[in-house]
Amino acid sequence: MRARVALIGTTPETVLDDYRRVMELGGWREHLSPDRDLILKLNLSWTKYFPACSSQPWQVEGVVRTLREGGFSAQRLIPLENKTVVTNPRRGCRNNLWEPVLRQHGLTFRALPEEEWVVHRFQAPLLKLNHIFPRGIEIPRLYLGRDILHLPTVKTHGHSTTTGAVKNSFGGLLKEVRHYAHKYMHEVLVDLLLMQREIHPHVFAVMDGTVCGDGAGPRTMRPVAQNVLLASSDSVAIDATAARLMGFDPLSIPYLRMSHERGLGVARPEEIELVGDEETFDRNFGFRARRSFVIWGDQLLRKGSLRFLERALLHSPLAVWAPLASNIYHDWLWYPTIGRATIRRFEHTPWGQLFAHYRRHGAHGSGAA
Repeated sequence: MRARVALIGTTPETVLDDYRRVMELGGWREHLSPDRDLILKLNLSWTKYFPACSSQPWQVEGVVRTLREGGFSAQRLIPLENKTVVTNPRRGCRNNLWEPVLRQHGLTFRALPEEEWVVHRFQAPLLKLNHIFPRGIEIPRLYLGRDILHLPTVKTHGHSTTTGAVKNSFGGLLKEVRHYAHKYMHEVLVDLLLMQREIHPHVFAVMDGTVCGDGAGPRTMRPVAQNVLLASSDSVAIDATAARLMGFDPLSIPYLRMSHERGLGVARPEEIELVGDEETFDRNFGFRARRSFVIWGDQLLRKGSLRFLERALLHSPLAVWAPLASNIYHDWLWYPTIGRATIRRFEHTPWGQLFAHYRRHGAHGSGAA
């Protein structure tokens, strides 16, 4: 079995047209029909804006504009995001500048905590989620029977090494208690692929690598401009391609290897057909996945020497300390110091200037920033 991944270069001046090109090369029209509703699953890793952390405003605009020009009515497109114990989707929609882009195209953002959730009994033999949620897995009712398009970014992750299209489903198919799944992250990501096969007729992904995240992802990263875009109908293949670009062997990452072995997608690079700009195909960003202080502590309690405290500290009323500790570290300590300094440097780059253009004008439009 082979998979196709579109991979092209881009610039701030051409990014919207480049999104159209990468989606065409990736074959979006073969999988997504304007006659069906389409969920646009955005990626919010932080309520605050930080480069490479969440779906970029030009990513949202490029994808939405392409779909609208391709025949989708505004009523057929459903942009949404969920919350975690440390993120707020509506505030994140404003801070990451999705809101004015969506409004310009007649779309209304939907926050998943405000939607109806139902227990769905999956037929596939899931690896871990049935054990983690023995009373049943709750999913958003509006997911059932609808196509989905994921909008992740290229970045590392302390729990899963890399994160992309597959991990983006983690934030939509599971409620905020999904942090219980951190202990078995790779098995859970395989489960999510199995679940998506049952509920979504078609899945597509468009990944932004204009500014990528290196290091202690998904938040406390080093943003690096790499100027690439990816698109594919195979979530495993696009994640494997992004992993290879970042400098990882895709098959060394457990969720990619297990998914490949189970026929849920293609992770072996030689079985992936790359289409697009050949000069981007053999790049190596030299990234390294690291763990933030918060992820290091989480893993110490779930899988390390302090795991005897896991139930008391993470599965009881005492668990409120965990999101509080995360917010103190990320929002009150790291972001005002290291984060702010990083953002100030980013503001002087071409992509930082484009973000400032979005903040001033609401959308990139057809002109340069």
